[in-house]
Amino acid sequence: MKTTGGSAEQKRRAGEKAVEYVSDGDIVGLGTGSTAAAAIDALGDAVAAGYDIHGVPTSFATRDRAIEAGIPLTRIEVVDHIDVAIDGSDEINNNLTLIKGGGAAHAREKVIDATADQFIVVADESKLVETLSEPVPVSTLPMAQKPVKRRLDSLGATTTLRSATMKDGPVITDNGNIVFDCAFGHIENAEALAKSLAEIPGTVAHGLFVNLADIACIGTENGTNVYHGDQDQGQN
Repeated sequence: MKTTGGSAEQKRRAGEKAVEYVSDGDIVGLGTGSTAAAAIDALGDAVAAGYDIHGVPTSFATRDRAIEAGIPLTRIEVVDHIDVAIDGSDEINNNLTLIKGGGAAHAREKVIDATADQFIVVADESKLVETLSEPVPVSTLPMAQKPVKRRLDSLGATTTLRSATMKDGPVITDNGNIVFDCAFGHIENAEALAKSLAEIPGTVAHGLFVNLADIACIGTENGTNVYHGDQDQGQN
């Protein structure tokens, strides 16, 4: 899981705060990444305390973490709803627009996060920005690599095929796809860019999450800041 960014303590605070929104009996979407892992650990504590929770993992790594935490698991194919999804973010702005996909799980994450009645983002304060600027991951069918890259380049992206670190060749997602990391510089209109990326034949999912997040729990050195879609903010 991706571990760069703020301190482990900030991530723990964000994860624990998000779990406060989970009720006994909930089906919970389990995100991927180091801050989502902190939430999974907190959910495991809730299960140990007697909560009846079932998790829907967004990746194989998340599945393994949830099993270690003692969380009973189910699959999105066999449930009719998800009450809450808790997921991390590589970058988030004040409108709760996200860039995700550092762990190459954004296709599954987007399905589960969008399905949930409530989607809660967890992050440390290093991820909160005024303007999104991190590269946007775009998962792509392997056979469509060349035409997709041409279209991405035509949108102004500096496009890099993500390489694996422990083997030769590209990263392959849990769904068998490759990932382009697309640097657009400062993204002033995320909604328009998201639409353009989604329209490219051969793309499976992109890492812009627009109008999906309901709440963001941002861990800081002094506590947790909570942002809502209506821009209200509190600190604990």
